[in-house]
Amino acid sequence: MEPVVSTDLGLPNKRSGKVRDLYDVTLPGGDPGLLIVATDRVSAFDVVMANGLPGKGIVLTQISRFWFDRVGDRIAHHLVSTNVADVPGLTGAERDALRGRIMLCRVTEVLPVECIARGYITGSGWKDYQASGKVCGIPLPAGLVNSDRLERTLFTPSTKAEIGLHDENISFEQGAAIVGEDTMRWLRDTTLELYEDARSYALERGIILADTKFEFGRIDGAGTPLLIDEIFTPDSSRFWPADAWEPGQEQPSFDKQYVRNYLETVVASGAWDKTPPGPRLPDEVVENTMARYLEAYERLTGAPLDFDAV
Repeated sequence: MEPVVSTDLGLPNKRSGKVRDLYDVTLPGGDPGLLIVATDRVSAFDVVMANGLPGKGIVLTQISRFWFDRVGDRIAHHLVSTNVADVPGLTGAERDALRGRIMLCRVTEVLPVECIARGYITGSGWKDYQASGKVCGIPLPAGLVNSDRLERTLFTPSTKAEIGLHDENISFEQGAAIVGEDTMRWLRDTTLELYEDARSYALERGIILADTKFEFGRIDGAGTPLLIDEIFTPDSSRFWPADAWEPGQEQPSFDKQYVRNYLETVVASGAWDKTPPGPRLPDEVVENTMARYLEAYERLTGAPLDFDAV
């Protein structure tokens, strides 16, 4: 399978994020809609790498679809369909190329606060704790080690940054000044509820959900927020095999931490400084990362991903 690293559809208002290409469409019934195409691009440290992971966008889309279906009776979300036949204005060749990697969604006004839940201390949180004894300004007990489970889940919001820039951690109070205190409280409570439910579900299937992030939006900027973007995917979460969890060290993972770990060796060698453009990932890193994505899908859903059936 050749990686899909970019799209050029005959649809209006294309814009691209680190991984996704977005287009304006019309939903069945005539309402304005958003087409989200999950490409095979891969980003780390807010930089897009020179090559993609073949099939990654399909895995991300199918994992998100699984979770949206699972939480849809408890929280409203933006997903309307993942069936490429429901997207108007595409050619037959475009439909074939996009099969399995699209989400047809309702249009929302994105809230400018990214919502992060941390159940374990790892990644940037671990580095923060080592330097300050805190994670995103939240004091934690002394003596924690890398990958320890936290006594209580942390809500650590951040601002949304433009491509090429880094998100900035903010306090609850700073978030409330941006979106309002009632909305911020709803975001916190919903984030923690979604995370803790998914963590329990994943653990029953041999996966530790160490942390995750969500985005929310409002239709016409009003009303209760909707869950948008992707949820509980290897790009938005850290997944660890539960039977290999050993606090005090980096954990093997089912997510793009494998890519991050490789890139840290590139940085240490002086060959890259975490600024664009990103380096090319070796075949071994591509293959091993995709194997982890696919195993995460199979463990979470109970069946291997059939690329021909999506």
